[in-house]
Amino acid sequence: MFNTQVVWLRRWASWRWLWAVLLALGLARAASAAPPAPADSLRPGLVFTKRRLVVQIDSRYSIINSHFSIINGLKLGLEWRGRVRTGAAFYFLSSRIPTRLEPPDNAADEPDATLRFYNVALYGEYVVLENPRWELDANLQSGMGAVRVEYTRDDPTGTRTRTPRDFIALVEPSVAAEMRLFSWASLGAGAGWRQPLFVDEVVRREISGPIFYLRAKILVAPLLRIKRNHEPLFSQKDMRAHGVNTRTRRRFYGE
Repeated sequence: MFNTQVVWLRRWASWRWLWAVLLALGLARAASAAPPAPADSLRPGLVFTKRRLVVQIDSRYSIINSHFSIINGLKLGLEWRGRVRTGAAFYFLSSRIPTRLEPPDNAADEPDATLRFYNVALYGEYVVLENPRWELDANLQSGMGAVRVEYTRDDPTGTRTRTPRDFIALVEPSVAAEMRLFSWASLGAGAGWRQPLFVDEVVRREISGPIFYLRAKILVAPLLRIKRNHEPLFSQKDMRAHGVNTRTRRRFYGE
């Protein structure tokens, strides 16, 4: 009797690893049969999966030659998941700023010389912090343009004319804060620095300096969604600042 029990114990010990393997395979099969977890619970959505057209009025203010100046601009670009924005912009100096650049030989004794310039640029923005109401973003734009002097000619009529254009390149890093008024519109302000490149030292001193700007932004995709779903245009739905996470961003942008 004792010998029989010993034999059965040895047989059970020799088969126990097989039973453990079978049990592990059964558990793995049950886990694979369970429904998969939502993608957002595993990892954040990819930044470049959702894009929207953005039209933005970007008026910039600066100090040039100790004078307050206004540089008007318009941006057209794309926005991905409310995080990354890229596009193109056009700017022109709308203020008449006295210049230190030398007028030509045909200028009057008092030429009343003023600086004029414009530029086109490519820009990129990344939203560092955000919630449905507020956001803080870093902005870098770089482009090229032209600068010239407008002056009064030395003739009886006192005609105003302009010098030939000189090429300039510009780099402007900045930071901005933005408040969203509605799901499709927002207002913001920012500050940065304008740095000319590949120009004479006199032109560089003339144009470089701090920049301050105001912006008004319109998101075309939310406007179309509101029209399609017959929703109120000036609704404040989902505009409370609940914090920064994927679920809040999905609720706000309707993704």
